[in-house]
Amino acid sequence: MNARSNTSLSLYSRTLLGAAGLFAIAFAIVGCGGAEKEPEPVVTVQVARATRGPIALTVATEAVVYPLQQAVISPKITSTIHKFYVQRGAHVKQGEILVQLENADLAGAAEQSKGAYEQAEAGYTMATGANLPQQIQKAELDAAAAKSAFDAAQKVYDARKSLFDQGALPRRDFDTAEVQLAQARSANEQAQKQLADLNRLGKDQLLKSASGQLSQAKGNYLNAKAQLSYSEIRSPFDGIVTDRPLYEGELATANQPILTVMNTSKLVAKAHIVQNEALLLKVSDEAELTIPGADEPVKARVMLVSPALDPGSTTIEVWFEALKPANALKPGMNVSVEAVAKSVKNALVVPAAAVFKSAEGADYVLVAGGDNKAHQTTVKVGVRTKQLAEITDGLHDKESVITAGGYGVPDGTKITIEAPPPAGENGADDKSEPAAPAKEKD
Repeated sequence: MNARSNTSLSLYSRTLLGAAGLFAIAFAIVGCGGAEKEPEPVVTVQVARATRGPIALTVATEAVVYPLQQAVISPKITSTIHKFYVQRGAHVKQGEILVQLENADLAGAAEQSKGAYEQAEAGYTMATGANLPQQIQKAELDAAAAKSAFDAAQKVYDARKSLFDQGALPRRDFDTAEVQLAQARSANEQAQKQLADLNRLGKDQLLKSASGQLSQAKGNYLNAKAQLSYSEIRSPFDGIVTDRPLYEGELATANQPILTVMNTSKLVAKAHIVQNEALLLKVSDEAELTIPGADEPVKARVMLVSPALDPGSTTIEVWFEALKPANALKPGMNVSVEAVAKSVKNALVVPAAAVFKSAEGADYVLVAGGDNKAHQTTVKVGVRTKQLAEITDGLHDKESVITAGGYGVPDGTKITIEAPPPAGENGADDKSEPAAPAKEKD
């Protein structure tokens, strides 16, 4: 084979190779252009149906139990304890004597002041009933005698003046009659004024003096009587003696506790609750008190919501009254309280996990549609608890909503539904009703 033939063969080979390369490139291009689209993402979720039923908004807190009435009794005087009439745990009635203190000195002082009071009372009676009328009677007699003496002196003066004018009487006798008339006039005026003053002022002043002495004696007697009564310590109300730190023969010091009485027939649990939760409660709201170790909770009600905020803890004090205190409920116990702030009997409810917040802050749920897609639906939420949420608008009965796997899922995302785990698995106790699985499209 010559050189020309070799050259032709080489050129033909390169032509074939180039055509094959172009065919391969074209095939690759056609193959890429005709490839199928990627499949849509599918999210596995769990769902539950929106159902009708009761829902309650509760406030849970811890509280300490107190009696509704409690008195730490302290004596008002310092004295030795003569006798205790009760022991710790004794049931007592209002007004019953609990303790008797030594009181011989107080009894003597009371008796003495009683005598002084009776003496002042007798003096007042005598002053108002005897002395005053006698003084007035004497003043009246003195005034009448002075008036008679003045009248007689006036007649003597008139007679002597007539004789003196006629020249039948010496000057000396006329002057004597004139002096006697002046003296009689002065005595009469003084007697009349004394009678008038006695009638006007003497009676009032005498009564005030006698009344003041009587009041002073009475006050001393009442004070001594009160001091004596302090030696008998009585119960302020019906209850139980819960503390008695002293014994007979010991010295009871004034204003130091000697007994504690509690009325345990009414018990209240006092709790300090944060503002936003306390404001949900109102008087008469139902509640339950749970005693550690007890089988059944104790029914209670909200008795008091403090109108003021505690500046130290920025909480509000709330009282829960036990309606029928159990024997296990004791003052001083720590209990758990759960109060119903709001309840709806026939609410449309979904699991709380089915409600999400949008970027704008609106509540929405993801409805599992019959097209196997998640549909974002804006809703209005009423009562919301840890387990359930009331839907007041935006959802219908029996609609299925996504409860697990729906966080961040866009609207229209294709879903596949799986059954929830059995009750108790992974510590869960799912009581929600699962929706029927949606049919898959071909």
